[in-house]
Amino acid sequence: MSEVAIVGIGMHRFGRTEGVSGRAQAVHAARAALADAGLRFSDMRFGFGGSHSAGDADTLVSELGLTGLPFINVANGCATGGSALIAADAAIRSGQHDVGIVIGFDKHPRGAFNTDPAVHGIGPWYGETGMMITTQFFGMKIQRYLHEHDLKPGALTTIAEKAFRNGARNPMAWRRTAIPAAEIEAAPMISHPLTQYMYCSPAEGAVALVLCRADKAREYTDRPVFLQGAAFRSRRYGSFEVFSPWLATDRADSPTVEASAAAFAAAGIAPSEVDVAQIQDTETGAELMHMAETGLCAHGEQEDLIASGATAIEGRLPVNTDGGCIANGEPIGASGLRQVYENVLQLRGDAGEHQVPGDPRVGFTHVYGAPGISACTVLTR
Repeated sequence: MSEVAIVGIGMHRFGRTEGVSGRAQAVHAARAALADAGLRFSDMRFGFGGSHSAGDADTLVSELGLTGLPFINVANGCATGGSALIAADAAIRSGQHDVGIVIGFDKHPRGAFNTDPAVHGIGPWYGETGMMITTQFFGMKIQRYLHEHDLKPGALTTIAEKAFRNGARNPMAWRRTAIPAAEIEAAPMISHPLTQYMYCSPAEGAVALVLCRADKAREYTDRPVFLQGAAFRSRRYGSFEVFSPWLATDRADSPTVEASAAAFAAAGIAPSEVDVAQIQDTETGAELMHMAETGLCAHGEQEDLIASGATAIEGRLPVNTDGGCIANGEPIGASGLRQVYENVLQLRGDAGEHQVPGDPRVGFTHVYGAPGISACTVLTR
């Protein structure tokens, strides 16, 4: 099977861009990725893309070019971008195509996501109890996790403080002002123990990637980044995930555990070899839990790691170096690809003020979403 490389990346800044549609942001990102690879849209043999609120990705050909390429829409909640990337990876590894593009974008209305329980096969009672408001779910889940692993809630504050600090160093982030720990803790309590500044917000933005067969990568760039492993998993019986209407007596691992293990196995790389990681941080509790679920540390070790500065940009295990969802917001279709974009910048040494020191060579990404799905990648240079 063919190996896969990323040879072009493009992004439209996350946040709020008044007067610019989500589709226009996607076209901007796609053109930037194509220019980065030195290619035209007519060179693309396939496209995968998705958006939750900003339109169908396949209609972008109206602006990018009516070339007849197969362009497939992908919709998989917060894992939309990651799912599109995994589909593109399979298309190249199988030998079906040599080069193609992946695009993720969104432009959500202001306010919390408003999801109908019926879409997820749940009765109206679930919404009536308030559980469709995901802030409630995340608060309950992290309460239980902190209790089970004897962790103090102060770690959640430190994670948020790091996110805003990193975002302040990232010109593409939405939230670019550092917020001190005392202000984060004093912010309005949304769902105990999570305050307002510990959650991300729905947002806008777009990311595009150009991928090709690895043996052709240096035809397009002298700094390819290789997609060594990519995996996607859904939940098993017994895991407690977003929009789960019950909790089983028999516990099972999160889909994150299986997806990350599969990605590392495919890459032939251990979690201990990761130099930079981007992890789903819908709220700070998610980053805390996913650090262990992905194998980057053991359950219960997070508090000491975070307090020591290990997860800071200058630390031994930098996590969410671009500010993550907390500082960038979450345009659902683009979030998973933003993580890959950031790791490509880091492995190229192009991240500027938020560059990880020490010449990073291995990057890891993890995205998670409703109703219990996870996509992970391992990148190298």
